[in-house]
Amino acid sequence: MAVREVVTWGDPRLKKDSEDVGAWTPELDQLVADMFETALAEEGVGLAAPQIGINLNLAVIDCSCGEDPSQKIVLINPEIVREEGVQVGPEGCLSIPGIREVLERPMKVWVKNRKPDGSWEEITGEELLARAFCHEIDHLRGRLFVEYFGPVKRQVIQRKYQKHYQPA
Repeated sequence: MAVREVVTWGDPRLKKDSEDVGAWTPELDQLVADMFETALAEEGVGLAAPQIGINLNLAVIDCSCGEDPSQKIVLINPEIVREEGVQVGPEGCLSIPGIREVLERPMKVWVKNRKPDGSWEEITGEELLARAFCHEIDHLRGRLFVEYFGPVKRQVIQRKYQKHYQPA
């Protein structure tokens, strides 16, 4: 396993629609392991492939932050099929370090997800997991959470980000 470099706000790779994952390979197993390792090292709940510069419809989520291996979820070509309720709370992003903003998300979501064997499943997430599903699937569609805010608020966030975060 290896920790990969996380690309940050402004990188054009974060703005692309991801390409669907085809046949599952041992290289994808390694990529998923690296993604979980990277999310853990960066103290994140999830990570989408575009965040490490890979244009694939693939993301990982672990709401236990490495404490419970049974909570690891791999999203492959996921699609939100239903949403229910509303939650309002703070959200951050590994690609926008140091920034957390309050954002409205669904309280519960149902996701159609492909398994590595090619079959499909429907998985449900509530509260933090629902937020993580929405956040990571947004990444796979080329969208960052700050894009939910209006232009003035987005400019304020961007100035705050640029002031406090200087890439090496």
